[in-house]
Amino acid sequence: MANIEIQEEYTELITQLKALANADNAAGMSRFGISSANTLGVSGKDIRRLIVQAGHNHPLAMLLWDSGIHEARIMASLVAESRKVSPQEMETWVKDIDSWDICDLCCNNLWYKTPFAYEQALKWTYREEEYVKRAGFVLLTALAVHDKKAPDEKFVLFFPRLLAEASDERNYVKKSVNWALRQIGKRNLSLNKAAITLGEEILAQNTRSARFIATDALRELKSPQIQERLSGSRKKPTDA
Repeated sequence: MANIEIQEEYTELITQLKALANADNAAGMSRFGISSANTLGVSGKDIRRLIVQAGHNHPLAMLLWDSGIHEARIMASLVAESRKVSPQEMETWVKDIDSWDICDLCCNNLWYKTPFAYEQALKWTYREEEYVKRAGFVLLTALAVHDKKAPDEKFVLFFPRLLAEASDERNYVKKSVNWALRQIGKRNLSLNKAAITLGEEILAQNTRSARFIATDALRELKSPQIQERLSGSRKKPTDA
């Protein structure tokens, strides 16, 4: 697609987005911790409807991201091509993130598919910025869910980071650590046992955030439903 065609498609998408702006929706989103900066209040359903024709288009994704518009950045996470994403682009985007939903959508729509997802996730867990650190753990969560063939060692490598950051009291960090711990512990029995042991170590830190992370994760990871699923012992319904 020629540059002029990409620019025209971008301009049309932005025009359509702005036509759907809803101030009441934007105000409602802010109550759920979503940034109100450059937020139009367009629903996720409408966003996805607008990009049906776009397909995967990396240059278009770059333009959408650079617009700074909240909903356009959601679009960017959906139309970007994972095979064309570079670590440098990921760094540029993650520094721009100012809302938990954009963070999570970039991780779950796009970044986990890149060949350097584990490397970036680990690097970001060491960063101090709240949304960058969150991105590290949410990207780890996405990998735990989607990378079905990954060896356990890839996730065990992150255990020291989960333990180290469990006392971070910032809301979007502690929730991401909890999320990652739970998803890792639901992959298989071996990781379940390891995650439970880690959860107990986190609980022993006895900070407010550590108690939140561990208590919630241990409840789920030790639950009969998870244990039965992982052990393959869940009973089948009997015939009527």
